[in-house]
Amino acid sequence: MLYQQGKTRSELVLQYELTPSALDRWIKQYSTTGSFKTKDNLSTEDNELLALRKENKRLLMENDILKQATLIMARKSQ
Repeated sequence: MLYQQGKTRSELVLQYELTPSALDRWIKQYSTTGSFKTKDNLSTEDNELLALRKENKRLLMENDILKQATLIMARKSQ
């Protein structure tokens, strides 16, 4: 990383036309997790929220399938 190799914040901001806050966020992410990827830098709460949303989507899909199966079975029994 250029920052770790001795380039100053101001040099990097000017050279790559960044905002100081974006550079600071990237430096923090890289020093914390070694990655710039958003998924690698999510908080515990964010990861939990994503898991809950995924589970909710799965449950809604299962519910729709069961509703359709109920309708099919009701038609067959008539």
